[in-house]
Amino acid sequence: MTAIALTIAGSDSGGGAGVQADLKTFSALGVYGASVITALTAQNTLGVSAIHDVPPEFVRAQMDAVLGDIKVNTVKIGMLSRPEVIRAVADGLDAHAVQTIVLDPVMVAASGDPLLVPEAVAVLIDDLVPRALVITPNLPEAARMLKTDIADSRDAMRGQANALLQLGARAVLLKGGHGSGRESVDLLATHGGETWFSAPRHETRNTHGTGCTLSSAIAAGLARGLALTEAVGAAKAYVTAAIRAADRLSIGAGHGPVHHFHAIWEKADD
Repeated sequence: MTAIALTIAGSDSGGGAGVQADLKTFSALGVYGASVITALTAQNTLGVSAIHDVPPEFVRAQMDAVLGDIKVNTVKIGMLSRPEVIRAVADGLDAHAVQTIVLDPVMVAASGDPLLVPEAVAVLIDDLVPRALVITPNLPEAARMLKTDIADSRDAMRGQANALLQLGARAVLLKGGHGSGRESVDLLATHGGETWFSAPRHETRNTHGTGCTLSSAIAAGLARGLALTEAVGAAKAYVTAAIRAADRLSIGAGHGPVHHFHAIWEKADD
């Protein structure tokens, strides 16, 4: 049986994040990828210059086309910029009885450009967080969802992850990439316990698409039948390697992408 994952997210014309990063990640990890595009961005490594939202009825039409024909194992959700699009996605998930959902609450691009209008945050929390198997906010996103300060310690991360669980999430992967210290530390919290994942922090400016890549790597692992903790561990290892290899690429003048195909391109060069 072919492992299949669907990404519901915005398009990054620069190719480093969004739907493009998701499909690259799926492919690199041996999973067939399908897509539903929620917004078009005019974007490169320097920033986002324009956003064109896809009408909610067309977002739903894409979902119906894919989910009505293709047996999708896992759905990854990324950029949903407006409340009406969030509601259309929620309705589509229910209509097709989608069970395994990875929700990445994308709010700001790596360049600092906003990708989610303020009034959409509450709708995201109410309509999608309870439907997800796991949500994957970074530290600033978690703070915005909880209307609090950014966590600056493991205890603070634990407290915020538990608060997100109380919003209806079944599991929370709180990503510590925006933190400080020699290691990048993530916390997977469920109603049954917690697991910490850490990796040495690698200094590079080429981190565009890191969050999209991690969440889609988790979705790929779940599509291949891994349990959640295993999928998160494998995704963390993949993203860490992709960041370490990012400087082998020379893409643009700003924040370049991580190297999604680092393992495959290495073999091709041998």
